[in-house]
Amino acid sequence: MKRQPIVTWVVLLSAPLAVQAADRTTTPQSTLIRVLSEEMDHSMRDLAMPDGAKPYFMAYAITDRQTASVSAELGALTGDQADHTRLLDVDVRVGDYKIDNTHKIRGGFMGFDPSDFMGGMPTPISLSDDPVAIKQAVWLATDRTFKSAAKKYQRVLTNLKTMVEEEDKADDFSREKPHVYGEPEVKLKLDRQVWAKRLRNISQLAREYPLIYNSGVSLSARAENRYFVNSEGSRIQHGQKYLRVFVQASTKAEDGMELSQYRPFSAANEKDLPSEEELRTAFQKVIEQVLALRKAPLVEPYSGPAILMNRASAVFFHEIFGHRIEGHRQKDVEEGQTFTKKIGEEVLPDFISVHDNPTMPKWGDIDLRGYYKFDDEGVPAQDVTLVDKGVLKTFLMSRSPVQDFKRSNGHGRRQPGRNVVSRMGNTVIYSTKTTSFDELRKMLIKECKKQDKPYGLMFEDITGGFTGTRRAGAQTFKVLPIVVYRVYADGRENELVRGVDIVGTPLTSFSKIIYTGDDSDVFNGTCGAESGGIPVSGVSPSILVSEIEVEKRRREQEKPPILSPPIAQKTP
Repeated sequence: MKRQPIVTWVVLLSAPLAVQAADRTTTPQSTLIRVLSEEMDHSMRDLAMPDGAKPYFMAYAITDRQTASVSAELGALTGDQADHTRLLDVDVRVGDYKIDNTHKIRGGFMGFDPSDFMGGMPTPISLSDDPVAIKQAVWLATDRTFKSAAKKYQRVLTNLKTMVEEEDKADDFSREKPHVYGEPEVKLKLDRQVWAKRLRNISQLAREYPLIYNSGVSLSARAENRYFVNSEGSRIQHGQKYLRVFVQASTKAEDGMELSQYRPFSAANEKDLPSEEELRTAFQKVIEQVLALRKAPLVEPYSGPAILMNRASAVFFHEIFGHRIEGHRQKDVEEGQTFTKKIGEEVLPDFISVHDNPTMPKWGDIDLRGYYKFDDEGVPAQDVTLVDKGVLKTFLMSRSPVQDFKRSNGHGRRQPGRNVVSRMGNTVIYSTKTTSFDELRKMLIKECKKQDKPYGLMFEDITGGFTGTRRAGAQTFKVLPIVVYRVYADGRENELVRGVDIVGTPLTSFSKIIYTGDDSDVFNGTCGAESGGIPVSGVSPSILVSEIEVEKRRREQEKPPILSPPIAQKTP
């Protein structure tokens, strides 16, 4: 991520009407598509600067979001709201496919040019399909974006004359086949009153635990319809739903350390949300884990063998591998470019392959949050083999080409208001060297004895992390585990511990993977990087590593509350 990227891991199912090439006549039957197409034609025909500069490419995207959320704490409702927004994004390119206004300007402060990745704010537009109101908003946003693009293009041309020759001479924009696609709009069908009662009932459970200082149960739901047109002929209308229920609890240890635990449930449809009993059971377990962590001993810095259980392993791969094979990082001279020159080389053990497959809606019966049909540049999602039997094959590509990789593979993504860059979707780790989890634990103990270590570590869950990918900083990562156990070599029972973060460098960490389990599982969440927060999924088996390094976690110095909590006081 262009800062030190922070990634937190916190639908998609509707019947298509048509998928056609742009030379066919059928288009999505939508007022928004028609209005955007008319404005697109007008702008491409008539928009020009006094010096004759014109856009060679334009794209309009409208994101229509219907949202609802309900939350409760200690049996009381803390939130209950619904919202509806429409956000417009305008992309304008001046120059040509070879060099345009998006070209990297080198030599900025610490190598940064904010316009390269931040973008602007999306433009709110009319919630009704009023052609005049929509066209007015599109017209103003187009004028503003075009003027900015023309000015940036002149800066690009000047920068090219004053800087050394570029190493990667790939074009700034790839030529892609346009697509026409339409499907019905998706809509939320959520009874907030029913869910409010359900969440109040579940959250009441925390009243029985005075040492739980904060807790909550929440539901968030989003129906998102996207309308996309570009000057090459793409006309796309598609929709997805994202629903999540979240249970969480936190406390403070006597030594001041903040402790928290959570459990998310992601679904692609209302019918697949968890039942009240499932949520109650999960909330009870979260509370018990937090209380157990409060009593758990602190761990000192350690280097030795470990198991990262499946969901934790998925986050681990996302952080230390996934961001480093995003295409735009391979051409940016300010990036560390860990894998840029390693195509065809072994970068992972030969029993591991990695795909990023956003075309996959489910893993077993679990909905995958990183599923999508088209990326945010109108390119169809594709199953990409990134690593085959340990050997790096390609990168995640948007329409920003890299030397030797001229085309997009459907991974250009963004949140509204940001510029598109290449991002992950569903990152799946496959292994041909698997065993049962019980055997993997025995192998961990054997490795501890081999290294004369009294114990190894087992990471059950990880909340997220961050990784540095730029040359100006260390090429390191930090992953934030929340449930960690000591596994003793002498056969003693596993011991819950706290207070450590996983740290390291990617190439060294990959070389330490010995074996994997046969227990692949899913982590659904949200990834934050240059192009904003986007839904992602990771799928991985548990992995055994011969060595992992942990360091002490930051510990707060403030003592727990002085007075006992009100829930501990008996009501007369």
